[in-house]
Amino acid sequence: MPSVVSDGVTIDYLDEGEGPAVLLIHGFASNRMVNWVNTSWTSQLKRAGYRVLALDNRGHGKSEKLYDPARYRAEMMAADAIAVLDGAGVEKAALFGYSMGARIAAFAAVAAPDRLWALVIAGLASNLIAGIGGSESIAEALEAPSVEDIPDEAARAFRVFAGQTGGDRQALAACIRASRQAFSAESAASIRVPTLVVAGENDDIAGSADELAALIPGAKALTLPGRDHMSAVGDKLHKSEVVAFLDAARL
Repeated sequence: MPSVVSDGVTIDYLDEGEGPAVLLIHGFASNRMVNWVNTSWTSQLKRAGYRVLALDNRGHGKSEKLYDPARYRAEMMAADAIAVLDGAGVEKAALFGYSMGARIAAFAAVAAPDRLWALVIAGLASNLIAGIGGSESIAEALEAPSVEDIPDEAARAFRVFAGQTGGDRQALAACIRASRQAFSAESAASIRVPTLVVAGENDDIAGSADELAALIPGAKALTLPGRDHMSAVGDKLHKSEVVAFLDAARL
């Protein structure tokens, strides 16, 4: 797989298919394989006529691991996404982020609006603005000697997931401890590319897709019936609606 150096950090990425480019940005403690390849997103997008780029975020997958929370600020990770476009020779792409990746995609859309032709914000909706707590408990769970030592159920789930994805738990703890810069309603209102906001009906992490979409000019919202944060990722309706949105945006 190709890689690019972004601000001194090596970022590994996948680059497959032909057509308008779509850059996929995965969620916390995941990686491009788990979030996008194993869920058939990459194959479906390629069949639909898109060139698919999917990076491993810094600290994740095959990208460089960092252990200082200051190296995981949102604007730095957004710059990594744009650096992948540069490395791949892509002038404009649709950015599609899930959960933490949605936050990164939103920051990239504000920082480099000329590099996007569309934006999909999924797995993080109104809580992109409102914020999400529990970062320190998740970091402590990642650093705990064993799963049995973690009393917080939600934090324990992240520890188990990190084990399933083969994540570097120390790097992930640094990532989750990073200072969370606010993404304001004003920032959302400044987005000018076609935007789709997606969240599962039962996803307490994401919040409301309708509420975030209402802040972004012309944005559309999709709520996935009966889906939570984990089950929304590979949902069939999710895939078909994203492809239809991209097809319309590329016209």
